Amino acid sequence: MTASPPRLIGMIWAQTPAGVIGADNAIPWRVPEDMALFRETTTGHTVVMGRRTWDSLSDRFRPLPGRRNIVVTRQAGWSAEGAETAGSVAAALDLAAPATTWVMGGGEIYREALPYATELLITEVDTDVSGDVYAPLLGSEWHSADSQDWRESSTGLRYRTRRFTR
Repeated sequence: MTASPPRLIGMIWAQTPAGVIGADNAIPWRVPEDMALFRETTTGHTVVMGRRTWDSLSDRFRPLPGRRNIVVTRQAGWSAEGAETAGSVAAALDLAAPATTWVMGGGEIYREALPYATELLITEVDTDVSGDVYAPLLGSEWHSADSQDWRESSTGLRYRTRRFTR
């Protein structure tokens, strides 16, 4: 009998060098290549997000197709078609088990999920924008597993993707 591999709990986001991940409940840049990576990485898996992140998605992308959508909310009775709900990040991850799970925001959800995560997929966008949501700070337990060279997006912004594990 072979042992099954450990469960992947990943977190995926894009950030500026200053750590900005959002402004006014939106992503303050456009990098289609990063959106394609997000879709490729999360399709076929469970995604966990906060209610504000759910609300920020366009109606045509809610729920995110090809994925099990779990929304963390403290609003009793909140529901949306295509979304399962959980009252905390821990409860959402329990609900998702044993499936591969990708946490996709926002800032508070990332901070709460970081202790559970086994992998991070972070796109760095070389831009200087103001924001009101920031990526969580990573401790020394996180090690760069893979990093690509800077590339230029079709929108003209430079970006690179880095993978971290612990």
